[in-house]
Amino acid sequence: MTCCCDEAPALEILGVTVSAQLVSSAEKLPGPEGAATAASAGARLLFVVNHAGFFISHRLPLALAARDAGYDVHVATPQSKHVPQLQATGITWHELRLSRSGLSPIGEWQSFRGLCELYRQLRPRLVHHVTSKPVLYGTVAARVTGTHAVVNAISGMGHVFAQGDLPHRLLRAGVSIIYRLALRHPRMRVIVQNREHRELFLKRSWVRDSDMVLIPGSGVDVDRFVPRLGDHVGPIRILMAARLLYTKGVEEFVAAARLFRKRKLDARFILVGEPDPDNPGSVPQEVLRQWHAEGSIEYRGRQEDMSSVFAESDIVCLPTYYGEGIPKVLVEAAACGLPIVTTDWPGCREIVEHGINGLLVPIRNSDALATALATLAGDPALRKAMGRRGRARAEGEYSLDSIISKTLAVYADLLA
Repeated sequence: MTCCCDEAPALEILGVTVSAQLVSSAEKLPGPEGAATAASAGARLLFVVNHAGFFISHRLPLALAARDAGYDVHVATPQSKHVPQLQATGITWHELRLSRSGLSPIGEWQSFRGLCELYRQLRPRLVHHVTSKPVLYGTVAARVTGTHAVVNAISGMGHVFAQGDLPHRLLRAGVSIIYRLALRHPRMRVIVQNREHRELFLKRSWVRDSDMVLIPGSGVDVDRFVPRLGDHVGPIRILMAARLLYTKGVEEFVAAARLFRKRKLDARFILVGEPDPDNPGSVPQEVLRQWHAEGSIEYRGRQEDMSSVFAESDIVCLPTYYGEGIPKVLVEAAACGLPIVTTDWPGCREIVEHGINGLLVPIRNSDALATALATLAGDPALRKAMGRRGRARAEGEYSLDSIISKTLAVYADLLA
């Protein structure tokens, strides 16, 4: 299923292989989705995202597919080291002055005004907001400026909805009020990634049922993320790959590694990713270096070629209690035919069916996590069986082509 050597050239950006023949939407979209070409016909589509790196890793294939379908595609993100890589794709980039975690009233007002100015300048026919601040500020800005149609992608509820302390409960109450007031537009669709977030939005009356669409994640390239050939000889390799936030379960992963050592179980615990300085729950670099030095885990930092990282792993672990949508790393792991141990948590249990393609454990429970990992580590046949089922699930429900097709259909419906 790998690409042939005579295919069109591809561009490797942040580990995302972008083929020149990624999508020709007019030819690939069957049935009603094919209306995207008629509806797009030069329509200006603007993506608004809080980080260029996130756009590249999670939305770039969609943007390229929309361009191939006839849209005039633009993207607005804050300035970062990833912007030149984004511009290399030929998509027009605009600077967005937006702090991901800032709460300064003056700064937030300036961000909102900047969005309004951008919308008035570009006059997009359709705006696709991704992540919380672009969704909240952008939807109001679209109403103020008379932007024709809006897509709001809720990729997760973030750390605000993951913490249970009093400050976060108060902040959550405030965010709930803002969601209810902001998510109003005459031509709007809100894309959620899992059933529980859909129920949350309906229960809190943030969005009407008719304005919601469930699309499970940003998709995985099942031709690039494939099961490895052959069996590994040596200690079992357990991989955790994530943004290195405490709410992603990094401490629980390290604690499970220590329990393996205490129980004299032979395995390598590999941690891939980097801290997020804009998130208050980020794990400091000095802590990561300390864990690595003690020998419980192997900390490898950010890795661009994740398909190769998966090929050198036997089990994928994500003990998260973060406000997940659909964790991309778990979809990629499933596509690579790897068994998964993750938490019984929204988004994770969408991908992993307990006992079928992985194991689910309670959140913040390193002992249960270590026990589940030991179960898989000691049973090669079970790992293979779960890996096969995970691959089938990825192909059937989470393929990139499927996700792109569903999203372009949402665009066509709004613009029809």
